[in-house]
Amino acid sequence: MNAREEILQRIRTALPSAPAETPIPRSYHRAGALTREASIELLIDRLVDYDTEVLHAATEQEISPAIAGALIGAGEQRALTPTAFPLAWLPTGFDIVVDNAPAEPLAHLEIGGIPAVITTCEAAVAATGTIFLVHHGAQGRRVLTLLPDHHICVLHHSQVYEVLPEALAAIASQASAPITTISGPSATSDIEMTRIRGVHGPRRLTVILYGGS
Repeated sequence: MNAREEILQRIRTALPSAPAETPIPRSYHRAGALTREASIELLIDRLVDYDTEVLHAATEQEISPAIAGALIGAGEQRALTPTAFPLAWLPTGFDIVVDNAPAEPLAHLEIGGIPAVITTCEAAVAATGTIFLVHHGAQGRRVLTLLPDHHICVLHHSQVYEVLPEALAAIASQASAPITTISGPSATSDIEMTRIRGVHGPRRLTVILYGGS
């Protein structure tokens, strides 16, 4: 029993006469109707609309050149990656810094001084252009994807879902882990309706879509 469940149990015990829970109607779409190909096209449309760079890799062998292209296009020579990120996907000729957490985690100042971070992700929602990061393994610690200015995220076609409930169901078993949702580069227009990037995270996002349906 975690802390939340313990608190709720104490409330139930203190209120033995509380009415039974009323079922919540689920009238929204809980499953998509598009094909996998159509969902991927919709995701790309949403990502581009959010000023996200989208690159394609037909096979895993093309991921490394795609990452290199993203770094070169941004004028970056250094990048950060979690220790579990596949070594075969990392391009040569760049200074790749590995965050060996939890054994030897990089300090926040060092992370903030590296221009780019390379990770995988857990899922993506086509309807909203949202990417889910579950912070473990090749998706790294949350701080890794917040401090660098450029996030390069590798996404397999099979991880694309049309609507949000499908994606939430896919990651339900990992709901206790830290989760970050990303819809395009970090930006805000709170001050005088002027769009400012990089306020809450990277100001540049590159998504590398790879694999078949």
